[in-house]
This record gives sequence, structure tokens and C-alpha cells, in this order.
Amino acid sequence: MVFPDVQRFFQARYPHVVAPFRRGRHWGAVSKSNHAVLRFRDPVYRSLRELAMSYLHEFRDADGRKTLRSYSSAFDLRQVDTDAWVTGEASCWDLHDRLAARRHHPLMTKAQARDLLDADACEREAAKVVDFPRP
Repeated sequence: MVFPDVQRFFQARYPHVVAPFRRGRHWGAVSKSNHAVLRFRDPVYRSLRELAMSYLHEFRDADGRKTLRSYSSAFDLRQVDTDAWVTGEASCWDLHDRLAARRHHPLMTKAQARDLLDADACEREAAKVVDFPRP
């Protein structure tokens, strides 16, 4: 599943990718991120949309504006040679392009997006919790 975001997020136009999985009928996700809140999700979500919504408040730009607007359908990584994404021996840009080109589903209307509240000072401070701080 791919979460595209606005240009200011991470100062680039790269989507954030999570690896969804199912346990029974429920979805969870694993994500590699330095930010504590963008990681694992327990398999308690009934749909991919519900899982994507669990990331809504954490996807913010530097000014605290929420940036998550859509998500893609799941993508089976077994379709891709592991050298392209596991070992680092091949360029992963082809995989990036395939993920970014997938159909995306909106999470909210434009009116709902306009009404989103920015993160407050406490939320912005909490977002600074990282596994590997800059030296």
C-alpha cells in the first residue's frame, strides 16, 4: 500500500510505503521509519482504508499540516525480483514507479481536507521522537 503525500512532506515527492499483512480477516502493517509513530500497526483493521486512516494524524509537513490524502491498493511484492528491494543490489526506482503508478483511493473529500486541524505544539514535539537522532 502506498500513501502519497504533498511535496513538503520529507521535502520530497516520494510516497511512504507500508507493508500490509492480514491475520484472518483483519489488516495490519509494517513500515520502516525513523519516526516512532509511522511503524507497526496491529492487525485489527477491517479494510485497507481503515488501516490507511490510522496514519492520518502522523503524516504532516514541517508546519504541522496533515498531508495524507489517499492510499493505493495492496501490491504483492512476490511479483518483483527480491534484488530490487531486499538486497539493495539493484535499483529500486522501477519498484517505486510501479507503486506510485497504482490506482489511489481518496481518504476524504476536499471539504474535509480543508477542515483538518493542524498539529498543535504538543503533537509536533511528540513527532520528534525518532529511533536514530541526528548527531
